[in-house]
Amino acid sequence: MLLLADYVIILIYLKRKRADFMKNATEQLEKGKILPLVFKLTVPAVVAQLITFLYNIVDRVYVAKIDGAGMDALAALGIVLPVTLIIQAFANLVGLGGAPRASMKLGEKDGSEAAKIFNTSFVLLTGIGIALSLGVFFSAREIVVLFGCPESAETYAASYLEIYSAGTVFVLLAQGLNPFITAQGYSLTAMFSVLIGAVANIILDPVFIFGFGMGVKGASLATVISQCASFIWITVFFFSKKSIFRLRPRDMKPSAKRIFGIMALGFSPFIMTVTECAIQIVFNVNLNRATNGNKDYTAALTVMMSALQLIALPLNGLGYGMQPFVSYNYGRGDAARLKKGIKYVTVIAFIFAAAVWSVSMLFPQLYARVFSASDSVKYIVKKFTPYFLMGSIMFFVQMTLQNVNIALGRARSALILAVLRKVVILIPLCFILTHFAGYAGVYLSEGIADLAAGIITATVLFISFPKAFDKRAKEVALLSAGDVTDGDGNV
Repeated sequence: MLLLADYVIILIYLKRKRADFMKNATEQLEKGKILPLVFKLTVPAVVAQLITFLYNIVDRVYVAKIDGAGMDALAALGIVLPVTLIIQAFANLVGLGGAPRASMKLGEKDGSEAAKIFNTSFVLLTGIGIALSLGVFFSAREIVVLFGCPESAETYAASYLEIYSAGTVFVLLAQGLNPFITAQGYSLTAMFSVLIGAVANIILDPVFIFGFGMGVKGASLATVISQCASFIWITVFFFSKKSIFRLRPRDMKPSAKRIFGIMALGFSPFIMTVTECAIQIVFNVNLNRATNGNKDYTAALTVMMSALQLIALPLNGLGYGMQPFVSYNYGRGDAARLKKGIKYVTVIAFIFAAAVWSVSMLFPQLYARVFSASDSVKYIVKKFTPYFLMGSIMFFVQMTLQNVNIALGRARSALILAVLRKVVILIPLCFILTHFAGYAGVYLSEGIADLAAGIITATVLFISFPKAFDKRAKEVALLSAGDVTDGDGNV
């Protein structure tokens, strides 16, 4: 009996400690000073995205140094980028759909439903990961040919994908579960999950590529092992006392309503990433056709896309980092707090975008040097990067505020604005300009589309955000007063 009593006391103590962790994590979102909280949430997220940028370009930097095949290998990695984007898209579908939903439920004090959303997301990520892994492995060569790969780079691209596909489940889980760490306010922990993978990749790349003489295959194997390391770190966190969310079989029971809710909100970031993949394919196909398969133009595009990521990913991080603050306070209906927080992050995003954009316009050749590009590739990069990046200054809206839009649960609005830039403007423009201007049209289309779509998106969001905040504040006030009507208008 004494042992049983001790056991009960220990259980009560652990539950109280867990409640304290939950209170501390959410209390800051509700009452903490806004500007310090913005930095606390966004700096780790931005660093994580910069690490992701480093993660993405390390493979490209190393394979570009392979003797006698560097530009072919660099072109190959540009071709496989759409496949990695598709995997990222599914991670976003579940992770960026589920995490804001769970965060909103925490704001509504419904921890049970938040836990079920998390566990449902885990099941979805696992199932999708297995399906993608099998599909990519058995059709690797067909995929790279379809995506416009220059003939000289086909073998490199296909071998990279075959190995990469083996770790797809770990890639998907690592990327899809990380937002649930950020949703709890642990941005620093989420940053370390990316940092661990990036450091492992930086260390393993030269070992496998040059030490073991595996070339492009070594770059792929290093990436897979690195993502496994990130997944292990994330899994350990969810079994720790710090985490509000726990992996529990009883909460993994599928619910059509819950799955629909996750995917409905995640559909916008999914489409944003899938259309990014579509753009990359359109670029590659048009370049391959306009240059008769000249690998230098594809290699130059890979360099320019890396430059674009240097601007886009940190701004994405700002938006991701703000999502717990936005979702939680939107759930509470605190319009004043929302307006102030978003004002701060908008100013920060614009300053960053303007600074990196200015350097890119003035010194485009820096990017070619990082990749040890050949003289012909350097010439293409120096000439066309200013046109390719001219609209990226508007990414403070397209990336940062679009993620804020998602955190508000405005899935339809976010989807329409995402489709506008890529599907409505950029893809048709690429075909039209390539038809009239040749390969130069590919590089011109990105800059023009980013500028036009950014102006439209900024106008829509700056008008609609204050209205959405005030409407939610009134809804919460009515709920608090108990003045709620049913579908027939009865109180």
